[in-house]
Amino acid sequence: MLGFLTARRAGLDDPLRLRRAESTRRVLGLQLNPDRDVDRIHGNGINAIDIEAVEGRYMLSGGADGVIVIYDLENFSGKLQYTCKAVCTIGRSSRYVHKFSVETVQWYPYDTGMFVSSSFDKTMKVWDTETLKPAEVFQFEGNVYCHHLSPIARKHSLIAVGTTNPKIQLCDLKSGSRIHILQGHRAEVLSVRWSPRYEHILATASADSKVKVWDVRRASGSLFTLDQHNGDKSKASSEAVNTAHNGRVNGLCFTGDGLYLLTTGTDDRMRLWNSATGENTLVNYGKVCNESRKRLQFTVSRGCSPEFVFVPCGSSVAVYTLHTGELVTMLRGHYNNVDCCEFHPDYQVSSSDLSPNSQEWFVPRMLTVTLLDSLCSSYFCFISSALQ
Repeated sequence: MLGFLTARRAGLDDPLRLRRAESTRRVLGLQLNPDRDVDRIHGNGINAIDIEAVEGRYMLSGGADGVIVIYDLENFSGKLQYTCKAVCTIGRSSRYVHKFSVETVQWYPYDTGMFVSSSFDKTMKVWDTETLKPAEVFQFEGNVYCHHLSPIARKHSLIAVGTTNPKIQLCDLKSGSRIHILQGHRAEVLSVRWSPRYEHILATASADSKVKVWDVRRASGSLFTLDQHNGDKSKASSEAVNTAHNGRVNGLCFTGDGLYLLTTGTDDRMRLWNSATGENTLVNYGKVCNESRKRLQFTVSRGCSPEFVFVPCGSSVAVYTLHTGELVTMLRGHYNNVDCCEFHPDYQVSSSDLSPNSQEWFVPRMLTVTLLDSLCSSYFCFISSALQ
């Protein structure tokens, strides 16, 4: 570390090398944070979380009880031990609360004044953060498993929605209507993700074992369907042709640069794909336990070298090296199944010590992974690396 700092100060080294080296060191040193807790609001398991990208301060959570909570992650107390408070709650007493389990929550990418939630009550709601009232409600014929807003879109304001219907719905925030459907799957759509690189590229995963990549500007169908055997029919049974997994595909995640796409399935496998060509890179992650019947929310690090994948695995979170498939560690601390996790690269202040005379370092902020129990514990564990 001193060598990186000396080279950076002398102008002999790229500051990004220091940033990546320190980010990687901290991920490899992740441990359970004993000084952080979060208000326990949910009465049942927590299905989804999202941390807004504007300030990196507020976190959404959606629970099996239909409740949505907004937490303030910032510590203004100056104390080492801190409990993150719930600043807003859409609870059972609200007339606008979801009637059944909330499956996905997401902040509007450019503003904390709005967020979107979807539920098994067959609705997706666009909320005004100020009033905690829905500005728009989209009704669907079946349970809503997932939705996603593009993190980079400037030319459209579409929300992709996956339901028990095999057709993917595209809802327009500007007009407040469903403007298009994408047909191609033969079973319920369990996960949808927009590319962080190209705003019109969408990936969808279904219980029919298939993952499709779409350009929503085209009307002629999907660009391609991912094939775990890369077109080699001699390795595939007739049922496995053009399938991404040998079971339900319930997890999708693009890497930060959008060049690769990760998928998880109930065949206990995770696969890494070239998002431009659809080629299976054949990285072997081994057995990745996946018993979820619904969407599995997992995540990829950003700003590390190499990058890491964080995947819920029973009551733990498995950490893999992205391009080699090596299992780095298992993050333990929950008592029941972990249902979702979120990686946040720039949260908490980085300082040489915690005294009033602490000195700020020219390094990225502390890395934080947020995990949630999916069953009865209904609490958060913050996992962060300690400054050494």
